Amino acid sequence: MRVIDSHTGGEPTRVILDGGPDLGGGSLAERAARLATEHKDLYRAIMLEPRGQPAMVGAFVVDPVDPNCAVGVIYFDAAAVIGMCGHGTIGLAVTLHRTGLLPLGTHMIETPAGRVRVTLHDGHTVTVENIESRLVRRDVTLDVAQLGLVTGDLAYGGNWFFIVDPSPLPLEPDNIPALTEAAKMVRAAAWAQNICGEKGEAVDHVIFQAPSPVAGVLSRNFTLCPDDAYDRSPCGTGSSARLACLAARGGLPPETEIIQESIIGSQYRLSYRPGPQGGVLPSITGAAFITAESRLFFQEGDPFVGGIHA
Repeated sequence: MRVIDSHTGGEPTRVILDGGPDLGGGSLAERAARLATEHKDLYRAIMLEPRGQPAMVGAFVVDPVDPNCAVGVIYFDAAAVIGMCGHGTIGLAVTLHRTGLLPLGTHMIETPAGRVRVTLHDGHTVTVENIESRLVRRDVTLDVAQLGLVTGDLAYGGNWFFIVDPSPLPLEPDNIPALTEAAKMVRAAAWAQNICGEKGEAVDHVIFQAPSPVAGVLSRNFTLCPDDAYDRSPCGTGSSARLACLAARGGLPPETEIIQESIIGSQYRLSYRPGPQGGVLPSITGAAFITAESRLFFQEGDPFVGGIHA
């Protein structure tokens, strides 16, 4: 299996260029469902140690259905197949540019969540215009074990987010273990208290927000992903959901650029324009860098061929 690894703001992406499973035909959502149900052992083996690493997101490159799209992609991490991935789309664009498959300029990419527009400014810098994002429920109060009452917004940015602002704990790197446990408890409370999307979609990410101490940076976040790893980047789909919340509350005019930083200090430039369905069309600019190009092997007799699940 031929793969190229990169990172976007410290968050790793692994693009599978060939050797992936046959997902058949149909829409990307249908093929993503087959990956989730018929090939779970394989995608987890790609992401887990000893081949993968914590926080890594995988990207299967597939043929698009839409002829106006340059490529199709299905994203996943060690825990789940996901609808969209912002940092992964930046990494994918940089990876495909390196291989000669995507020239500089603007292109459409098809994902299970919908079409996204990417602009390759150079060999590292990419702007993603994400799918329309929206605030679904505002000021939802959860009764969270060990934390008490926690209030946040339910929002969609290609994945489902519960966004807590301000954070219940200081957003400092030394607090990452405690923030991880707190976010897991918030997510569990959202599940238990039936806080979900319009069609019953479960919260899969939790974001804690706080002001940034860095001049010129609007805010800092901590994002818990489905595999219980924290996002090293400011989270592209999470930033999209955050923009939808800011817009709905009148806290950010359209086309106004802000800077969002992650818990480790990596940054995205963000803005939005109004969406046709009443949400926002987020714009996320970040940079990705290639870290490795390799082939993965799945040898018979390897006791950890399926990855380490501990």
